[in-house]
Amino acid sequence: MRPMRFVPSLPRTLALWLALAATTARAQAPAAPVQVDTAVQEDTAVRVYLLTMGPGDEVWEKFGHNAIWVHDPERGGDLAYNYGMFDFQQENFILNFARGRMMYWMEGFDAFATLGQYQMRNRSVWAQELNLTPQQAREVRNYLEWNQRPENRFYRYDYYRDNCSTRVRDVLDRVLGGALKAATANAPSGVTYRWHTQRLVGDGGASLPMYTAINTGLGPAADRPLSKWDEMFLPMRLRDEVRTLRIRDARGNLVPLVVREQTLFEASRPPERSGPPHWLLGFLATGLAIGGAIALLASVARRSVAARAGFAVLTVPWLLFAGIGGLVLLGLWGVTDHAIAYRNTNLLQLSPLALPLAVLVPALAFGKRWATRGAVRLALVVAALSVLGLLLKVLPWFHQANGEMVALALPINCAIAWAAWRLAGEPAVGVGTASPGRRGVRPEPSVNSAA
Repeated sequence: MRPMRFVPSLPRTLALWLALAATTARAQAPAAPVQVDTAVQEDTAVRVYLLTMGPGDEVWEKFGHNAIWVHDPERGGDLAYNYGMFDFQQENFILNFARGRMMYWMEGFDAFATLGQYQMRNRSVWAQELNLTPQQAREVRNYLEWNQRPENRFYRYDYYRDNCSTRVRDVLDRVLGGALKAATANAPSGVTYRWHTQRLVGDGGASLPMYTAINTGLGPAADRPLSKWDEMFLPMRLRDEVRTLRIRDARGNLVPLVVREQTLFEASRPPERSGPPHWLLGFLATGLAIGGAIALLASVARRSVAARAGFAVLTVPWLLFAGIGGLVLLGLWGVTDHAIAYRNTNLLQLSPLALPLAVLVPALAFGKRWATRGAVRLALVVAALSVLGLLLKVLPWFHQANGEMVALALPINCAIAWAAWRLAGEPAVGVGTASPGRRGVRPEPSVNSAA
């Protein structure tokens, strides 16, 4: 951890916290002594700071966080108002999470205890003092105090459109008379919700399963171009926009919104990705490898029990994954409020029709003739849907950045369809049929006509 420098014009309480944080940092790693200016003038004005916290370890922490810090000498407090409160112990939390009806709330906490928690979790913290008039600062304080009342604090959470960062953004825009929105609503960001999600969740191989699940669940709504106003669903982007915004002061002059900015704590983490990981070829190679192995095993399954077993070992997990995944995608679209998952063309790659194939295809491989018709027909339908999903990508009405799932699923689904067709035409030796000359098999008696 790195020691932190103190900006003398920040409130005395901030200086004390910085000194404590620097002491903790020195205890963990050798560092030069931190010089703290103790000649800080007592501050009697209400001041407002935008706090921005960097990514953490948990999946819900990878997007960062923020809060509004109100330094209020008039009422003797420093509170950090946090819109990201949720509780796993809430009644029906899992059900509401699945249905997209999560209720978050906001609450004010001691600012220095909050900062200490983020330092202990090794998450960077930035503070931006906002250039507000005394009246505007009190307006922010009064609004936040009203907002944290029990009857006002809860809101319906949405990952992208109504979250902890957009709520903070809206409070600031409110006190600025719409200046933040006016400067950003028509300014294109050049990116999408999916782009940022892939960038932040795909921070290494260990996150590949979570990356795949989240990316697969996002529908075409995640691929619409964002304005810079929309992009402030990310705390780091709100920090960046606030940093550059200029507002009119009492005399009508354009002045920076941020009076000063301070890095309160710098985490010992790698920097954020500048873009999404390039894993398309990896998904394609995996799909081709699994599909090729399935086709190879099917081609020799008629004369090898081991090949039939290997064929089942490869096909059943994929068919269960595809079928259950398709049911989840269908459920997200049909019975939940997760609008970001609606009209998901990954349903053409992960079809619920794959579930019965998890029984029919292995049965066919082991010579169960009752499975022939159903296995071949369903496998061909599933493969045709995969091909259709690829062909539809040329049409503008079906724009969705799901190339990775197409690259993985299409080769496997087509290989299973070919395998079912091949196995249906070639009965397996030793499974359900008798081979001439086998030991223990008595030949049928010959029938001669009477002379």
